[in-house]
Amino acid sequence: MKQYSLLLAVFLSVIGMQAQDARSFSLNLYGGYNFSDKLDYDNYSATIEDGFQYGAGFEYFFSTNNSVEVKYLRTDVKIPVYGPLGTQLNSSDDKGAFNFILADFTHYFDTGTNLLPYLGAGAGVGIVETPQSGSGTYFAWDIKGGVKIKTASIVSVNINAYLQSMSAAVGDSYYWTYYYGPVAVQDYVSTFQFGLGAVLSFNFKK
Repeated sequence: MKQYSLLLAVFLSVIGMQAQDARSFSLNLYGGYNFSDKLDYDNYSATIEDGFQYGAGFEYFFSTNNSVEVKYLRTDVKIPVYGPLGTQLNSSDDKGAFNFILADFTHYFDTGTNLLPYLGAGAGVGIVETPQSGSGTYFAWDIKGGVKIKTASIVSVNINAYLQSMSAAVGDSYYWTYYYGPVAVQDYVSTFQFGLGAVLSFNFKK
């Protein structure tokens, strides 16, 4: 037990030293293109059309190759909704917006060059805005991968691909069980949008 405690103390000390040596932060400006996604539920369907995404984030490096980031992203898109007969139900105004507020963790792979491949993932909230129903807030997450290209200045460029998702409760499905009779199970509808983007980063050290 003492050995494990000693190893834990050494590990935490190393993490602390790395954080002290590598404390820096970046201000990130996002631009990307999201591809369309289709949702189906109970004979109704909706299409989230292609759209440009933009936003900003604050990224803090707590060690040389690891960071946490809080970011806000927005996409203004058309979201046509169709009924069971295939008729568009919001033809008069199908404009909407998707907003993401996410906390991400990112790991950068040191290659010994100005190119830093990275992988990351995050979670937070998504806010959908539509003229018919106002706005709704849902659970959201993302995963990403790309390459950070460092320059001699404080500016760097990231090229990346990402997948973003929101999940919303839309009703109940009922199932018959032998002991309890009908049991209600919550139904969820999730969006899955793949995108390609670039990030302009301004890097600063404390």
